[in-house]
Amino acid sequence: MPRKSAEETVRVEEEYDEESKDLEKGGTNIQEAVQIHHRREFHMSRMQKLSATNPLRLVVENGTRVASPSPLQHPPPRPFASPPRPLQHPPPRPFSSPPPLQHPPPRPFAAPSPLQHPPSSTSPSVSPPSQQPVPRSTPTPRQSVVTLNSRSYTNKISLFLFLVHIIIAIGLVGFLIFKGVQGLIEEGRVQRQEKDLLRYFLPQVEAASFLSITLAFLWQKAVRVWPKLTVHFIIWSSFGLTLSAGILLICFQRPATDGVGVLFIAFAIGNGLYACWVTQRTSFCSKIFIKALEPMSKFPDLNHPTYLMLGAGFLWMSFWILAVMGALNFYVPPLIIFALLLSLAWTAEVMRNVANLTVSRVIALYYLRGMQSITKFCFQRALSNNLGSACLGSLFVPAIEALRIVARGLNLIEGEDEFMFSCAHCCLNVMESIFKRGNGWAYVQIAAYGKGFVQASQDTWELFLKREMEQIVDSDITSAICFLTGVCSGSICVIVVAAWSATVHHRYTATLSVLAAFIGYLMVGALSLMTINNLVNPLYIIIMHSNNVINLEFFLIFLVVIG
Repeated sequence: MPRKSAEETVRVEEEYDEESKDLEKGGTNIQEAVQIHHRREFHMSRMQKLSATNPLRLVVENGTRVASPSPLQHPPPRPFASPPRPLQHPPPRPFSSPPPLQHPPPRPFAAPSPLQHPPSSTSPSVSPPSQQPVPRSTPTPRQSVVTLNSRSYTNKISLFLFLVHIIIAIGLVGFLIFKGVQGLIEEGRVQRQEKDLLRYFLPQVEAASFLSITLAFLWQKAVRVWPKLTVHFIIWSSFGLTLSAGILLICFQRPATDGVGVLFIAFAIGNGLYACWVTQRTSFCSKIFIKALEPMSKFPDLNHPTYLMLGAGFLWMSFWILAVMGALNFYVPPLIIFALLLSLAWTAEVMRNVANLTVSRVIALYYLRGMQSITKFCFQRALSNNLGSACLGSLFVPAIEALRIVARGLNLIEGEDEFMFSCAHCCLNVMESIFKRGNGWAYVQIAAYGKGFVQASQDTWELFLKREMEQIVDSDITSAICFLTGVCSGSICVIVVAAWSATVHHRYTATLSVLAAFIGYLMVGALSLMTINNLVNPLYIIIMHSNNVINLEFFLIFLVVIG
């Protein structure tokens, strides 16, 4: 019995080996294989509807030697694998396999975009494509554009103080005009005095205003057409005209006019020394003017804010003169007139800086972004968002720059007195530290980036020091040219008004001479020529922010002229 069973076992193994060899050679009966395939497919299609723990499914699967897939892994491949069944997942990977009826696990790198097709499960694993470096995707231009369009108000406290001052000034001027009209109606000493002012004082002031506005247009035209000739003419004519005005006032031989004449002559002497000192820089200044005036053809309305400020200044000056006349019919006239004078100076300086901010923004956007901005919108921005910075800068910048020039002049005087030299050096260091926190170069960054006045001053001066441009900035005389242009206009107004006053009523000669000089400077030096100066200032800011062809030409001009 055992022997018989052993023989049967050997026979069964030999038959199995022959069938295996036939399978390897492809000799299997095709009809039988198809029947087996259909039968298994039939069983599996029925069994898929049953749960994995159903007894009937377990018995059938054990009979057909098909293991049910566990919920966590696929069955291992059979040695005699039949063709893949319709509802069966593809063979798993050697390390792991997903559960049935679940999507494959996500790829280790980022999913494809909607425009890309997902990779096939049968394709080999492909390494993720190399991505762009992170610095290229940083939105640096977007951040600068947002900064250029900042809508926040700058220096709100100074803006509030200026608005309060304007309200008080308008109320005071209106009240004083009312007092002046009241003095003209009532008979007495005040009436006679005001009539003399209307006859011998008001016409000269209005003439000085008209003359200064006419000179403002002429100076602008001359600088744009003949920049090189105009620079030389302004430097030396300011000396000659100031000296002529002083000599004319002394010739009247009155104490008041003699004192004013001496002041004019002293200023003329200093002006002449300055003209001799800066003669070697005039060629550089004229070339800077030529380079700065190039964008003017692209912005035909760039001078419109300046013209509007000139018209508003003339109207305010007319009401201001009437208020001065009315102050004679009120208490403490000298103190009221002095307060009106300070108010006029601050208002005129704010109007000048509004035009400064407008032109600076237009030119800065043109150089930094290549944009041709609308001047009207830049003017509205200067009157709203950046008006606080204009008010704060108008209070301190003129005094700071004047004191810095004086301190630098005293520091150049070397003498044997060590104490005086150390004091001058100490004053210069103090003024330099103050100048870093308040300078006229800040208006470009205020207009372009919407910064506060102090922050813009500090950032601008730090950039000057970082780029080692302090010497270039100190060598620039464009602002001095604008100042001397105002001095020329003021001296011309003094000569005309003083000669007129001495002819009709010599009592007001000294007062009208000082007032005419002040009006001539405000209308020309503070308002008109600032447009030309505001075209120059953005060039220095562009040099610090980029290295383009304009900057290269600018430095070449400087090296040729100065070096």
